[in-house]
Amino acid sequence: MSVTKQLTALKPSIGEGLRNRRTKKRHEASLGRSAAATLSSRPGRILVYLLVFLWTIPTFGIFISSFRPEIDVKTSGWWNWFADPSLTLDNYRSVLSSGPGQDDLWTFFLNSVRITVPSVILSVGLGLMAAYALSWIKFRGRDWIFVGIVGLLMVPLQMALIPMLQLFSGGAHIGSVTIFPDLDLTGEVYGVWLAHTAFGLPLVVFILRNFVAALPRDIFEAARVDGAGHLTIFLRLVVPLSVPAVASVSIFQFMWIWNDYLIALIFAGRENAPIVRQLATLTGTRGQSYHLLTAAGMISMIVPVAVFFALQRYFVRGLLAGAVKG
Repeated sequence: MSVTKQLTALKPSIGEGLRNRRTKKRHEASLGRSAAATLSSRPGRILVYLLVFLWTIPTFGIFISSFRPEIDVKTSGWWNWFADPSLTLDNYRSVLSSGPGQDDLWTFFLNSVRITVPSVILSVGLGLMAAYALSWIKFRGRDWIFVGIVGLLMVPLQMALIPMLQLFSGGAHIGSVTIFPDLDLTGEVYGVWLAHTAFGLPLVVFILRNFVAALPRDIFEAARVDGAGHLTIFLRLVVPLSVPAVASVSIFQFMWIWNDYLIALIFAGRENAPIVRQLATLTGTRGQSYHLLTAAGMISMIVPVAVFFALQRYFVRGLLAGAVKG
């Protein structure tokens, strides 16, 4: 059969496929317009404002309590401040200054920065490279590798803590054969980086792979025609086009790592403890220093809130990008 006859035979199926795609796009667009119209209506806006107000109340209460005197915090609720508005900076002075046998909060704050920033860069950077490889590089077992990565999302974090701690502190051996060397990473910041990267990679790869796989095939084919290799395509095309998705994933990773307590408790030593670990001990054995906890909590919120507002313009775009393919 000639090429012309083959194209003529395929015309009905091609036309039907295009019509189905256009119908699907119109349906998805109508759903999006309906949702937007619902949220833009007066009842929708009232509902959104109400939810935002209710969500903000606990944070506002912590903010007010952080400026109240110690006796007021311990004897009355934060809402009583409106009847007796007395403010002080003593709580912040106490947590930001070191005392006998106690480090100031800045030490743990900087430890959190040292832990979080490299961990986010490692997990998101490796995740984006893996997403490109699993989407656009053809090799045997590619789909099974992706299925295995998705399966790692089902493994509870607590099950992997002890085996990983054993690897970091003594390596892995079968008889006299060393499978994994003893890296002596217990209590070191490098071990915390590796732990956060290992536990965060499955989710990062899963999200970024769906985004990268939805990028237009034409731009990759045009780059290959021009002689571009995988490294050039990744650096010149995938990285710039994936900024919204990378920003969204980075926000989630940053929030999770900054607020993590369990991994920091197990893998980080006293010298490298993050601010979240210090918050757990700041209240005292009987909770008698709650007034200090409110001030320290507000300080620990500064960086995550700043990161979110700095990347918020990419946040929704990254969440929606790749959700609809076609």
